[in-house]
Amino acid sequence: MSLNAPHYASHDTLDRIISLTSAEIHLWLADYNEITDSGLHADYRGLLDSAEKAQEPRFYFERDRRRYLVTRALVRTVLSRYARIDHGDWRFSTNAYGCPAVANAEAQDLSFNISHTHSLIVLGVSRGRVLGVDVENYRARKVSIDIADRYFAPDEVAVLNAAPLQEQQYRFFEYWTFKESYIKARGMGLSLPLDKFSFHYAHPKDVSIAIRPELSDDAGRWQFWQFQPAPEYLVAICAERIGAQSPHLVVRQAVPLLGERGCNPEFLKISHRRGGAANDAPKES
Repeated sequence: MSLNAPHYASHDTLDRIISLTSAEIHLWLADYNEITDSGLHADYRGLLDSAEKAQEPRFYFERDRRRYLVTRALVRTVLSRYARIDHGDWRFSTNAYGCPAVANAEAQDLSFNISHTHSLIVLGVSRGRVLGVDVENYRARKVSIDIADRYFAPDEVAVLNAAPLQEQQYRFFEYWTFKESYIKARGMGLSLPLDKFSFHYAHPKDVSIAIRPELSDDAGRWQFWQFQPAPEYLVAICAERIGAQSPHLVVRQAVPLLGERGCNPEFLKISHRRGGAANDAPKES
C-alpha cells in the first residue's frame, strides 16, 4: 500500500455510521506531514475540548503541534463513525497507567488505541475487546541494540545478536512493536517488564508470544499482526481473542473531515491458535 495515494472517498460519506462487530478490528492511518492546510487545522481545533486546546501550543516544534492536533481530530472524527455522538462531544478517561478510554456512557463498548511515529498516526478501534497498536519508523529512529540487552528476554537478545549487522535495526523494531502493542493492550504500559514475555517466529510469517507466570496472563488470549504501510514503517497490533474465531482487520487511510480510502496491506506476520489456523486474513473496505 502507498501512503501517498491521492484518491479518497467523497466527503459525503464521512457522516455514515460504520458497522463494527466483535468479529472485526478497524485500523485508521493518517500522515500528518501531508495535512498542512491551515483552514483544516482551524476546523480541527473546533473539535477539541478546552484541555486539548490548551495542550497543543505547549509543544515546542510545529511538527509536534501538528501531530497532536491531527491525532486528536482523528480520534474524535473516527469514533463518531461508530456512534451517533458529535465530534466535539466525546469524553475520555485514563486508567492508573495513563491508558485512554471512552468515557461516554452510550459508547462504553468501544475501545481504541493510538500510536504515532515520524509523520504517521495509527488508530485502532474495536468493540467488546481490548487492543494495542504500535508504529515505528525504523529508518528514522536509530537505536542501540544494547537496549535489547537491558530490556528484552534472553532468547530475543540471542536472535538479535545472531542477525547480520545490517538487519539488526529492523529486527529490533520487529520485537519492539510487538512488545509495545502487547503492553498497551494490557493497559499497563512499561510497568510490565519487557523481559518477562518474549516473541518467537516459528516461520517467517508466524509470531507467537510466551509469557512468564509472574505476569498472570494466558498467551492464548492474544492475537498479533504486523505489517508495513510503507517501506520505512512497522505496525504491530495486539488484540484480545473473543470466542473461537479470530477477528478480521479492516484498514483505512484518512484525512480527518476530508476523506478516507480503504487499504489492503500485506501482513508480514500473523499469530495463529496453536493446533489450527485461524481466520486472520485482513479485509479491505
